[in-house]
Amino acid sequence: MTTTRSACGSPNTRAPCRPFGAVLTPEGALLSLRARYPDSDLACTGVTQVTVTGGTTTLVPPGVRIEGARSVLLLTRVHRHTGELDVVAEGRALRDLPAAYDELLERHTALHRTAYERVTLDLAADPAERALPGSELLKQPRSAALLERLFAAGRYHQLSASGLFPPRLTGLWTGDWNTAWSGAFTNDANLNLQTASAAAAALPEVTEAHANLIQRLLPDWRDNARAIFGTRGVVAPAHSDGESGHSYHFNREYPLHLWTAGADWLLKPLVDHDDTHGTRDPRTAAALAEIALFYEDFLTRTDENGHLVVVPSYSPENRPADASWGTINAAMDLSAARHALRTAAAYHPGPDADRWNALADRLPPHRINEDGALAEWAWPGLADSYDHRHLSHLYGVWPLDEITPYDTPELADAAHRALELRGAENDSAHGHLHHALVAARLRDGERVAHALGQVLDGDFFHASLMSAHYPARDVYNADAAHTLPAVLIEMLVQSTPDRLVLLPALPSAYPGGALRGVRTRFGAELDLTWTRDGAVVVIRPGRTHRVELRTSSGAESLHLVAGEDHVLTLRTW
Repeated sequence: MTTTRSACGSPNTRAPCRPFGAVLTPEGALLSLRARYPDSDLACTGVTQVTVTGGTTTLVPPGVRIEGARSVLLLTRVHRHTGELDVVAEGRALRDLPAAYDELLERHTALHRTAYERVTLDLAADPAERALPGSELLKQPRSAALLERLFAAGRYHQLSASGLFPPRLTGLWTGDWNTAWSGAFTNDANLNLQTASAAAAALPEVTEAHANLIQRLLPDWRDNARAIFGTRGVVAPAHSDGESGHSYHFNREYPLHLWTAGADWLLKPLVDHDDTHGTRDPRTAAALAEIALFYEDFLTRTDENGHLVVVPSYSPENRPADASWGTINAAMDLSAARHALRTAAAYHPGPDADRWNALADRLPPHRINEDGALAEWAWPGLADSYDHRHLSHLYGVWPLDEITPYDTPELADAAHRALELRGAENDSAHGHLHHALVAARLRDGERVAHALGQVLDGDFFHASLMSAHYPARDVYNADAAHTLPAVLIEMLVQSTPDRLVLLPALPSAYPGGALRGVRTRFGAELDLTWTRDGAVVVIRPGRTHRVELRTSSGAESLHLVAGEDHVLTLRTW
């Protein structure tokens, strides 16, 4: 073994640990790179075993140069630790792994293929285009084959980036120590958008990672409620590094500490998971009760009509056209309070439920402004600011079921008008795809297609099919890659615990295809195949239940029996 640098933690040296190491080994080389947190004993160290077949390997500090090799295999482990990491021991562990790439891949294939293939999308793409590599397919942004590939890749990336925690803003991958937004979690939109397909696309692993993050941060959420608002219960911050759930953003501009909807918003994916699986996770039930306790203490003021008032209030990350950032009765806050109280009541029947439902009944209705749009702030006199990437005020449409074309048509029309008036601001990927998700709930297929087109035509995707935050692949970010599968599912199948909506927002560009394996919130697995002439749906219920079926032809009742396939044929829609 020859070395030009001391490996961190090597038992053969007492020299100070350098941030990098390069060691020649019989297999090829052992590389290490350490990045230490400022003013801290905490560090991240990556160790890479380089296995080289043929050619020559020479040390070229701080790394190695490989020439003429038939193959090069890189195996990397990254550890977060205090003190120093024993790189030599890590190298031994890496050398103990199989040396053949195919053998290594097979271990992962056996583990992950089942998850990746639970749900598949077929848009009747051209077989020749399907055969193209991703880098070539990206040159045809309106290709159905590209959308199929992005659906599969999005689920692949999403599952791969979910382990202990759900995906961060940059997923799991970044080439920069000083990554955008510190590579952390932005809770007021991005995290939920990235995990939006987890329940329907059969990725409970993603939901479990999401639940792990919330459980880790709940004690800090309790501190936020007590320290900022003087209440019991929990308040979630708008940002987190995954280590702390405390609120740190105390600014006049972007007063994120005033956002009280966060806990309900972040728990909604866990409620969807429970609906899908027909269970009630006790962790989710306990957290919902804590949110309800917060609202019991927080909602103490009333207006002249006797309605409760949410004050202070904040609509991420927007402000009224005629007022400051801290406001009253933001639409998202109203929707979150109503949903949290009623959902907590459903999880905890009894006296608590009666009290929480009564409190929800006292919240004010949404406001429709002079433009006929659902107002972002329900307080009279607060004017809307339309050119903004966030659609926080449409929380009641997506992901909630508070505002629908079927139950609240007037509010749905107002929400659609609000969507029409909404600008794209800075063309962020999450803004376009959030727009598409809301449009799908409002049965506007062409608006879904337009929003998708903004992303597909905007050169948001790298050759890896991971995405960027802005057009022209500017600022590495996982929002588009992880959110896109949710958009494609929502335009084809939507469900609540008591309703199934088929082909609600199918763009005309995709007249035929198949979505297989999608999960519903009434506990059924579903396969949908459609053509220009009609559709066939196979429903495999996991529990006996009666649901309302909605298609373009209207509504009908379906009685589903656990274990009995139910086949529907739709002639027109």
